[in-house]
Amino acid sequence: MRVLCVFPAAMPSSNSRPPACLALVALFLALLLHLSLSSQAGDRRPLPVDRAPGLKEKTLILLDVSTKNPVRTVNENFLSLQLDPSIIHDGWLDFLSSKRLVTLARGLSPAFLRFGGKRTDFLQFQNLRNPAKSRGGPGPDYYLKNYEDEPNNYRTMHGRAVNGSQLGKDYIQLKSLLQPIRIYSRASLYGPNIGRPRKNVIALLDGFMKVAGSTVDAVTWQHCYIDGRVVKVMDFLKTRLLDTLSDQIRKIQKVVNTYTPGKKIWLEGVVTTSAGGTNNLSDSYAAGFLWLNTLGMLANQGIDVVIRHSFFDHGYNHLVDQNFNPLPDYWLSLLYKRLIGPKVLAVHVAGLQRKPRPGRVIRDKLRIYAHCTNHHNHNYVRGSITLFIINLHRSRKKIKLAGTLRDKLVHQYLLQPYGQEGLKSKSVQLNGQPLVMVDDGTLPELKPRPLRAGRTLVIPPVTMGFYVVKNVHALACRYR
Repeated sequence: MRVLCVFPAAMPSSNSRPPACLALVALFLALLLHLSLSSQAGDRRPLPVDRAPGLKEKTLILLDVSTKNPVRTVNENFLSLQLDPSIIHDGWLDFLSSKRLVTLARGLSPAFLRFGGKRTDFLQFQNLRNPAKSRGGPGPDYYLKNYEDEPNNYRTMHGRAVNGSQLGKDYIQLKSLLQPIRIYSRASLYGPNIGRPRKNVIALLDGFMKVAGSTVDAVTWQHCYIDGRVVKVMDFLKTRLLDTLSDQIRKIQKVVNTYTPGKKIWLEGVVTTSAGGTNNLSDSYAAGFLWLNTLGMLANQGIDVVIRHSFFDHGYNHLVDQNFNPLPDYWLSLLYKRLIGPKVLAVHVAGLQRKPRPGRVIRDKLRIYAHCTNHHNHNYVRGSITLFIINLHRSRKKIKLAGTLRDKLVHQYLLQPYGQEGLKSKSVQLNGQPLVMVDDGTLPELKPRPLRAGRTLVIPPVTMGFYVVKNVHALACRYR
């Protein structure tokens, strides 16, 4: 409703306004007051109030990073890969020479390449110069074959069990057999590659570490998040599921540090779902939440290396499918390799609430990790910092950079699903542009979206992204 009064230009004062117009204005004000009181009686919600000029909207998160010293430093090959022996058994080995596959593998270098899995039993490791053969005893092939994966499951797979002490003795014997052979004399030995650390598995690890803890170069175990036969897309967004890994890390570290404090620990085989994975889920965008959180959590808790099972052609947990097409987790891994360095930084968050409680505002659904930016990336000077953020909320979240990060230029690499399938999509877009290979020998350019200095970071719902904070001159990141 509008009331329009037209005042003659020659009228010099308010006293000379037409009485009829003043009466009309008074009537309008009375009516407006009546409507306001009636509305408040029936609806107690407050009416919208305009903000005073200069009053800024509150931001959900204030974020700062400790830049003087790293809290952890992981291996340069932290994100590494595994190939399953099934590629030999199924006749796929020749495809490893594919130009397209080689290009995709080169994109994830540097990395360790583990060749192993449960289908290793058909393989035979032979060395004609093995001195153990001439003495009539078992050679390295015996130990390499029989202690490949998850010794805690031997009773189920082979009908006999092995205890940790005997396993440790066998590792010591294997080490002694390898050392006299020139090509193996400096080889590293990793084990025991146990499964999920339940009570019986922890007992096996305890016996192994007591006997052979100083023999292995790193202690290894495997992790699987969920049963692939019953998985649903919403499972990948459950914070309880994401946090199961943290408890396992603590259990492994407790045993290892009891016998060999400071010994390196590797997660030598991680998959999102068991039973080979689930089509349209474990190879989809949704599975990336588990994978990126795994990378952040492992580095933050001091695990030296994580080996992704599998790079190519194993169920639906792989990074590259049988047609050599990179899947969402491949692009996520590529961004991680390009942007994330081995030095881990401490993150400090505080919510702008009535009673600020540092860290509580994230409620586990907004996960923030920070590293020094990869010093091999020549687009950024040493001293830059890279954040990677997972937003599991169904609403967007705002983050204001504070402290040492305040008023710095930021490059955004926002990864979202591409196409009509949403979280089930096998294609992704980076800052709104779909990611596809240029040709068999060329990966696409990973173009950032520059954000002006001081701008609030807006994280869309159910997404993940990387944010490079430029020119921070972080002391922890300026030197190797």
